Amino acid sequence: MKAVEIAQAGGPEVLTLTDRPLPEPRHGEVRIKVAYAGVNRPDALQRAGMYNPPKGASDLPGLEAAGEISAIGDGVTGFAIGDAVCALLPGGGYAEEVCTPAAHCLPVPDGLSLKQAACLPETFFTVWSNVFMRGGLKAGERFLVHGGSSGIGTTAIQLANAFGARVFTTAGSDEKCAACLDLGAEVAMNYREVDFVEVMKAEGGADLILDMVGGDYLPRNVRALADDGRLVQIAFLQGPKIELNFAHLMMRRLTITGSTLRPQSDLAKAEIAAQLREQVWPMLASGKVAPVMDQEFELADASAAHTRMESSQHIGKIVLKVS
Repeated sequence: MKAVEIAQAGGPEVLTLTDRPLPEPRHGEVRIKVAYAGVNRPDALQRAGMYNPPKGASDLPGLEAAGEISAIGDGVTGFAIGDAVCALLPGGGYAEEVCTPAAHCLPVPDGLSLKQAACLPETFFTVWSNVFMRGGLKAGERFLVHGGSSGIGTTAIQLANAFGARVFTTAGSDEKCAACLDLGAEVAMNYREVDFVEVMKAEGGADLILDMVGGDYLPRNVRALADDGRLVQIAFLQGPKIELNFAHLMMRRLTITGSTLRPQSDLAKAEIAAQLREQVWPMLASGKVAPVMDQEFELADASAAHTRMESSQHIGKIVLKVS
């Protein structure tokens, strides 16, 4: 099968089209004939040598895909060869075929194409587990998500809005802010021009913040929180180390937490999948929530897809057309 591998740690140019043996599904797994694969920041981190795949996972990049089931391993029930699915992957999505636990597969929502479905798993698993399961977002609460025009951000805005929260977001241009407002954000702040801390303090503070920036955003996020507020950290684009006065956490009863998705257990990911299927998939089928698409690239042009993503000019998800 054709696949894109990381020839060596480096920039987008190290992504190389190659031939690999067809993977065989293990117990509890299915193999998917990939139609489209999503492109995500963790793929770029792995390419740069900063995010190694977990033990037993494919060394190929790619954490989500959509296509048809082409083979079924022992112990799998509820799926048949030919079923159209999208799936969270431990790796290997940049290939014509990929194996993943069946419990991490979800049916393609009614009315969505395979291209749209490939944009769902990584962002929806991440947002649901961090904003709702870990962050406990409730209707009426003030929710701030940074990077609102990213794949994570566009998903978080829509889901938070759909569940009745007041959504605030930051983005890097007026065009991106307009896109966030169209998705349901109440306020979209161009972080190059507006201090989100002052905006949120004027609103009474954020009850929940979802952040992937880190660096000097950490102390600013703490100041932007309401008393009893929660900060959920999912990445550190500006670095994980900063000086922080923890007395504010004690005096204002704040919570700082966070997670990464890929290293979590198969069981934990299966629970997220089950909750998404019950509570979010009907919203996708009805059109209340939808993936936001940026640009499509051929599998052989994976390096161009990474260049696009790392330019931070995109709005929504970037996908690779595989077959």
